[in-house]
Amino acid sequence: MSSDFLAQMAASSRARALAARAVCPPEQMLREARAQAPAPPLRLAPGDFGLIAEVKLRSPAAGRLAAASGAVAERVRAYAAAGAAAVSILTEPQRFDGSLADLRTAAAALAAQGIPTMRKDFLVDPYQIAEARAAGAGGVLLIVRMLEDSVLDAMIERARELALFVLVETFDASDIERLHTLIARMGGEGLLAGVNCRDLTTLAVVPERLESLALLLPRTVPRVAESGVATADDARRMGRAGYDLALVGSALMRSPDPVRLATALVHAGREGRTEQAVSAPAARATTPGNSS
Repeated sequence: MSSDFLAQMAASSRARALAARAVCPPEQMLREARAQAPAPPLRLAPGDFGLIAEVKLRSPAAGRLAAASGAVAERVRAYAAAGAAAVSILTEPQRFDGSLADLRTAAAALAAQGIPTMRKDFLVDPYQIAEARAAGAGGVLLIVRMLEDSVLDAMIERARELALFVLVETFDASDIERLHTLIARMGGEGLLAGVNCRDLTTLAVVPERLESLALLLPRTVPRVAESGVATADDARRMGRAGYDLALVGSALMRSPDPVRLATALVHAGREGRTEQAVSAPAARATTPGNSS
């Protein structure tokens, strides 16, 4: 996702929002969003590790990941059975083959399990937050570098009004600095701090960025590792690095046994968090000034 790619996605997203507004005016969309039954909350105990399992039919970097969207309900139920804390649904239609229909299907399929869905897209307009809630979403993803502060604030305010959690996605130290400023300005209620380790120039995944950037993330909100988590060993490393959740899409979509993989990711991440909790006191005890 180069900067040009993000600009293209932003332009496409604005066009989709304008087209949707012509069909369903903002006031009507907001009424529809408010009329929905409350979405299941995102539950994560302190010190735990959770999985946001993703339905992603296509990736611009990897091509087609799934044969058809007809099995969305079956797939998200499988994710829930494997212990996913939430399910992310790509709704961008042009480059990812997603749709709001997939989000509605997933939200309906997961309602009984009490697992929230998250709309993942290149959102640029508060209208799209209401659109997500009207489709049943319990959360949305916002990309910091795509949004000016005033727009980002307005979108988070709308999300809070509609009781949606917000995964705020960052790519580098500059983005994370903006996230710190955002939390200082608006508080951390309902926010998650995400790091996407994809290089925006080469499109390559650079997993080591997850660990180095984790040190910069705020400690007052849950931290999410995005991209670069494909195996149980990856998830264990993320747990040790202090992440509370991992967002995993491509690896699960490609896996011949996504339930087994999702289960392994959750368990390994929790092992990593336990290892971190054990090692942290030991590290403090050996720092200068702590010896007896």
